[in-house]
Amino acid sequence: MATIYDIAKKTGFSTTTVSKALNNYSDVSEKTKQKILQAVEEMGYLPNAHAQSLSTKKSWTIGVMFSESNEVGMKHPFFSAIIESFRKNAEREGYDLIFASRNLRNRDISYLEHFSYRAVDGIVVICSDPQDPQVQEMINSTIPIVVIDMNKQNCSLVFSDNIEGGKLAVNYLHSLGHTKIANIAGDPLTDAGAERIKGFKKAMNELNLPIHDGYLINGGLFSIGEGKAAMEKLLMLDDVPTAVFVAGDHMAIGAIEAIKEKGLSVPEDISIIGYDDIEMAAYITPKLTTIKQDTDMIGYQAAKLLMKQIIQKKKLITSKRIPVELIIRESCAQKK
Repeated sequence: MATIYDIAKKTGFSTTTVSKALNNYSDVSEKTKQKILQAVEEMGYLPNAHAQSLSTKKSWTIGVMFSESNEVGMKHPFFSAIIESFRKNAEREGYDLIFASRNLRNRDISYLEHFSYRAVDGIVVICSDPQDPQVQEMINSTIPIVVIDMNKQNCSLVFSDNIEGGKLAVNYLHSLGHTKIANIAGDPLTDAGAERIKGFKKAMNELNLPIHDGYLINGGLFSIGEGKAAMEKLLMLDDVPTAVFVAGDHMAIGAIEAIKEKGLSVPEDISIIGYDDIEMAAYITPKLTTIKQDTDMIGYQAAKLLMKQIIQKKKLITSKRIPVELIIRESCAQKK
C-alpha cells in the first residue's frame, strides 16, 4: 500500500503539499493537484483513516444501538430492513457503522460511554422502549443523534404514521362490512403500540362502532407466539369478532395459526389485517393484507437527519413522520 511519502517521492512535491492537495486546500495550484491525484490513482494510495480523522476531526463512524425490551433487535425484519436502508445511505456519505454489543451491560459501561470511547460522529437508536435510561442518557448528551420508531423526545426523530395506520386498517375492514372488529395491539408502553391503539380507537369511534369487552387485547412485544396467544383468547369469547386488526405481521402470523388450529379459516371465518409488510407477508397462506411501513424511507430520512447534524456540528430537534400504505392481499374478505 502506497503512503503519502511514496506519493511525495514520485511527484517531487513535499508531503505537506501532497496532504494539502488531497484535502483540497486552495493554496495548491490546479496543475500540482492534478499531478498528485494522477500519482494517487497510479499507486493505489488510500488515506489512513486515523490520520484523516486527525485532520478532519471526524472518525467517520456512526454508532448503532437497538433498544427494545424483548431483545429481538436485528432479527425482526422491520428493524433489519430499516438498518439496511440506513447503512446504504450512511456508507454513501463515507461512514461506517459500529454496533453496540449487548454485553456492555455486563461490563458496567453505558452505551454512551462506549460510543464516546469509539469517538463516533453520531448515533442512531432504533427504539421501541421509551423508558430505557440508556437511550435517555444518549438523547441528553451532546453527540448528534437520531431516534427511530419513537416520538415525543427532545431530539431528531423518524417514525411511521402509526395513528393513520391503525385508522386505515379499521376503515378497510369496515368497508368489507365488518362491525365486530377486534385489535391485537402491541404493548402500549411502546410508542408504536400506543399510537396504533389510538388509531384503532379513533376509527372505531368515527364509525360509531362499539369496542366489545375483550376485543382490545395486549399482544405484547410483537412476536408470533404472543399473537397466537392473544388470538386464542379472542376465540374463547362468547361473541367472537369477525375481523381482527393485528398491530404487527409477526403477531398476525401467530393469530392465523391459532385460527387454523381451532378448525376455522382465514378469511372465510375471520378476516385478519397485519402491520409492517415484512417480506414474508406476501408468501404465507393466505397472503397477508397489511399496513406497509416504508422502511427504505425511514432509513433514508434518519441518515439524512443525522448527516445534517454532523455537518452543522449541532443537535437538531425535529420530527419526520413517514406515511404508511394499505397493501391488499388475501387475508380479508367481505362479511357474509
